[in-house]
Amino acid sequence: MEHLQQMAMQAKQAACQLALYDTETKNRALLAVAQALKDNMDSILSANARDVAYARDNDLREAMIDRLALTQDRVLAMAQGARDVAALEDPVGQIVDSFRRPNGLEIRKVRAPLGVVGIIYEARPNVTVDSAILCFKAGNAAFLRGGKEAFRSNTELAQVMRRALESQGLNPNCVCLLDDTSRQTAAAMMGLRGLIDVLIPRGGAGLIRSVVENSRVPVIETGAGNCHIYVDKEADLKMAVEILFNAKCSRPSVCNAAESLLVHQDIAAAFLPMAKARLDECDVEWRGCPRTIAALPGIDPATVEDYAVEYNDYILSCKVVNCIEDAVRHIQRYTTGHSECIVTQDQEAARLFTARVDAAAVYVNASTRFTDGTEFGMGAEIGISTQKMHARGPMGLKELTSWKYIIQGQGQIR
Repeated sequence: MEHLQQMAMQAKQAACQLALYDTETKNRALLAVAQALKDNMDSILSANARDVAYARDNDLREAMIDRLALTQDRVLAMAQGARDVAALEDPVGQIVDSFRRPNGLEIRKVRAPLGVVGIIYEARPNVTVDSAILCFKAGNAAFLRGGKEAFRSNTELAQVMRRALESQGLNPNCVCLLDDTSRQTAAAMMGLRGLIDVLIPRGGAGLIRSVVENSRVPVIETGAGNCHIYVDKEADLKMAVEILFNAKCSRPSVCNAAESLLVHQDIAAAFLPMAKARLDECDVEWRGCPRTIAALPGIDPATVEDYAVEYNDYILSCKVVNCIEDAVRHIQRYTTGHSECIVTQDQEAARLFTARVDAAAVYVNASTRFTDGTEFGMGAEIGISTQKMHARGPMGLKELTSWKYIIQGQGQIR
């Protein structure tokens, strides 16, 4: 793994240079990246078409192919993301706090880059661009290891961005993409403590668990999304149907898609047939408890595993609950801490739900699909953190910085 270590050292050197780039320089580079993505549209889509063809030949699920596939609109969205990040306030150097000690020391707490941010991710080429532009604006070098399914797409995107940085006279090693997608490479990255400053896994539960359990590099845990929607007895049922449809069907392969539905027993008989009729438009497969099956004859019974799994597909588990307390207990048992939703017109029920449900994003009367850096006004995101330290929820620029204390004295000694 000598090549890997050498690349990490180059990224470390680039991070030291990047920490000195001023905001204008970084923004100019990001705008160059945005233009380069547009200018290289054909080569990007061609590389991605080869990835998609390979995925189909190897029987990758359609929902996962949706995560892999790029279109002109998706590439343009990446370019717009670069422009949006350029327009955001630069967090580096921001004064978080300042105070004066009785001995005259002036102390400032200032935002500072993390350094080299390693990202291990799966079949989503947009992560290559989102990670790179956010890391760059926050003063970090991005050290990327994508999945084999998106290798051609990731390679082309990384080359486009590196050329754009070079065109502005900047170090292209601010964006490094590994050309080896083996598990051994991922394992080696986890051991590069001192060269990689923080590691962020993006992908399924297995990948995230492996990185969290095995990494010697500090990890920011991003989340698998077993997201729930609870339809309360005081819900507007038409609103609930549309929220459920959007959360489950608009893009089922992503981590903020709904995987499990909880329904209050008082409205189950009325709501469930309405919900199924709407979700039938996308051929959603239901798996339910006995009371769900009573309302929807012919669906499959749900197992304990069904309530715990992130399907990333047109499959939905469902349970009828006696009360909001039962819904909260169910969520507490099975949540991955990503995004949870209550649909209700009862303000007290909403207050109870938001107070007791522990997740990075808790919704009242809105789809879980909004848990996204762009939707939160961050320009893009590097992932959805489900941990509770330093960063939680969509990770934008501020979450990609730490801080340091700068102390100004006049000769004080202790």
